[in-house]
Amino acid sequence: MNKVLPIANVLGLMLMVFSLTFILPVATSFWYRDGAAWGFLEAMMVTLGGGYLMWLFTRRFKRELKARDGFLLVTLVWAVMAAFAAIPLLTEIRGLSATDAYFEAMSGLSTTGATVLAGLDTLAPSLNLWRHELHWIGGMGIIVLAVAVLPLLGVGGRQLYKAETPGPMKDSQLTPRITETAKNLWLVYFGFTVACALLLKWAGMDWFDAICHAFSVMSLGGFSTHDASIGFFHSPLIEAVLIVFMLVSGVNFATHFLAVRGRSLKVYLADSEAKAFVLLSVGSSVGIGLYLWWMGTYGDFWGAMRYASFNVVSLATTTGFVTTDYTLWPIFVPLWMLFLSCVSASSGSTGGGIKMIRTLLVFKQGWREMLLLMHPRAMVPVKVGEHAIPNKVVFAVQGFIFLYFYSVVLLTFVLLLSGMDFMSAFSAVVASINNAGPGLNQVGPATNYGSLNDFQIWVCSFTMLLGRLELFTLLVLFTPAYWKK
Repeated sequence: MNKVLPIANVLGLMLMVFSLTFILPVATSFWYRDGAAWGFLEAMMVTLGGGYLMWLFTRRFKRELKARDGFLLVTLVWAVMAAFAAIPLLTEIRGLSATDAYFEAMSGLSTTGATVLAGLDTLAPSLNLWRHELHWIGGMGIIVLAVAVLPLLGVGGRQLYKAETPGPMKDSQLTPRITETAKNLWLVYFGFTVACALLLKWAGMDWFDAICHAFSVMSLGGFSTHDASIGFFHSPLIEAVLIVFMLVSGVNFATHFLAVRGRSLKVYLADSEAKAFVLLSVGSSVGIGLYLWWMGTYGDFWGAMRYASFNVVSLATTTGFVTTDYTLWPIFVPLWMLFLSCVSASSGSTGGGIKMIRTLLVFKQGWREMLLLMHPRAMVPVKVGEHAIPNKVVFAVQGFIFLYFYSVVLLTFVLLLSGMDFMSAFSAVVASINNAGPGLNQVGPATNYGSLNDFQIWVCSFTMLLGRLELFTLLVLFTPAYWKK
């Protein structure tokens, strides 16, 4: 209890801060008169009250958090806030179960974009906006946002930032103070979101759709205000704008910040991870476009390139927007797209999966091992760009990838035991752990997760959380060593 109560004190503070996020859907509900305002006000009061009581009863246990406390706090923040975020969905959407409401909220906060809802075109605007706002909040990370204000509350933030920030390079800082780092990342994130919304409005969306989809694309979430996703708009210009911002969001936001601060694009050329991400995404788009045209899936060359580019970039960046049912394409294509969702997005981006930096490190480590077989005494460092990577980082990456694939296999078997067919189970796990959204077959782009039973929904919810927290943050809580003094 001495370990949990100080963490509960901070969690209470964060819930009180989180209650403020209900203001936007409340205002939207009053503006559109959609009748959901009182549901959001009720959720706001419950969240504020719950957070206050948690803080009040644990305030005498308040202390500076230790590094290991960050893992439990981060996990509780995502799990508990998803429960409070589900309240308006549960109360305002008729027939929605608590299980499905939690799944939808977790999918929003984890930026997965998988949905159990149908009839999005007629859903109350405030509810649609809330789903997308959850994406936007979760995109950069609730913890990174809170780190910017936690020092004002007397709680240290560095260990929380390191527990939540994706990728293996967590010790690097952009500014000397962690608070300034978090604020600068959010300023860049906010600036890109505004630019995206303006360009989507210019491309043909109305203001509501533009704001919602800007929230969604900057977080690489994938929620849409329409059942047909981006296919609803039938607009190559809108698709082009979204492709650009999906690629932007798939790059490390630290790189964006350095580029903005230095007012130079040379930073991107010096980022090996960003170059590999863009080359793989663009190269796959062109290659698959040519393949679809050659196979006769599309008779028009430019049509093949258009559909391939959007959907490949969408899944590679773990966004999950769709413009067509790509499960009707030759099976190689959707499976390659699922593979891209595992490896493409950069660390420090809002995307999910293994991350490109880990992909590069494992590839280079494999190459080093082959060289050492021929030259056992050679000194062959693993380098990314001009930087030699310490062996402890390489070994940590190997451990992460082992746990990643072990988790995919184990969770796939769990869904198979529940009665799902293999392709649906496998793709649901891959899409959930990568926070990518649509899978194949039963959970493909032409359907959603609404056909899954409660057990399968909870497995996918857990998998989304596992992927969002990059495995170690969550799995370390299940080790006896963590709970020992």
